[in-house]
Amino acid sequence: MGITMIKISSVYFAVGVLLGYYMSSTHSYLLTPVHVHINLLGWTSLTLAGILYYLFPALAERKTGKWHFWLHNIGLPIMMISLASVLITENSTFLPGTAIGATITAVGILLFVWNILKNLKPE
Repeated sequence: MGITMIKISSVYFAVGVLLGYYMSSTHSYLLTPVHVHINLLGWTSLTLAGILYYLFPALAERKTGKWHFWLHNIGLPIMMISLASVLITENSTFLPGTAIGATITAVGILLFVWNILKNLKPE
């Protein structure tokens, strides 16, 4: 699972960089919140979690590790697509999707934190 998370995070890295490149080229920074969250929650957070799951495979085998993986990877795209839709259309209709995606992602991250605090022990 750790390697898979690192691979997924590299896709987020490419998306975040390309979005930043687009914003810089067009001088339109409307999607800055999306850019920041993709880079932080997609690239950085998933990379670090993937490294920890790779170094400590017992963490990845726990139910909390598996739930973290799925919730983070389901919630983040929902949140980012919804947030981009809100910003581009200037329509608050997409705000519930942003909130739902953010909640799913946050629950996944809290499970990750619980997994680390409870199960990461010196060998």
